[in-house]
Amino acid sequence: MAGKTNDFLIVSKSILPEAILKTALVKELLAKGDTNTINDAVERVGLSRSAYYKYKDGVFPFYEASHERIITISLILENKAGVLSHVLNFIASLKGNVLTINQGIPLQGVANVSISIETAGMADTPENLLAGLGEIIGVRKIEVIGQT
Repeated sequence: MAGKTNDFLIVSKSILPEAILKTALVKELLAKGDTNTINDAVERVGLSRSAYYKYKDGVFPFYEASHERIITISLILENKAGVLSHVLNFIASLKGNVLTINQGIPLQGVANVSISIETAGMADTPENLLAGLGEIIGVRKIEVIGQT
C-alpha cells in the first residue's frame, strides 16, 4: 500500500504475550546463526511455526527499530559537577551523535535533561547505550521519550 507508515510503541517485555516474546527469541537465534532454519528455531523455543509467521514482521528488538534513527531520552541527573559531562562522554565513546541537549534548572538537587541522539554509526546498540548510561554515578533515571 503506497504511503503506508508503521506506528511503533515501546512496550515492556513483562506485559507481552508469550508468543510475541518467543517470536523475538526465534528471530534472535536466526540472526545470531545459533540455528540454521526457522523450524529448528521455533522448536528450540517452543513456538509453533504459524505463530512465528503471524508475528515475525511486527516483532523486533528496540535496537533494531532504532538503528539509523534519532532517539530522544530524558534523564534525571544529580546536580553535581561532571555528571552531564560523563553522560556526554559515554555517548561519544559509543559514537552516538548528540543532536540536541536541553537541561532544566536544577531543583532539589536534581536536573532534568533531554538529549536527542542520532544512532546511525553507533558502535553499539541503543539498548547497551541506555544500560551504560544507567550505570553512571549521578544518573537517577533514564526514559526513552521518542524516536524517529
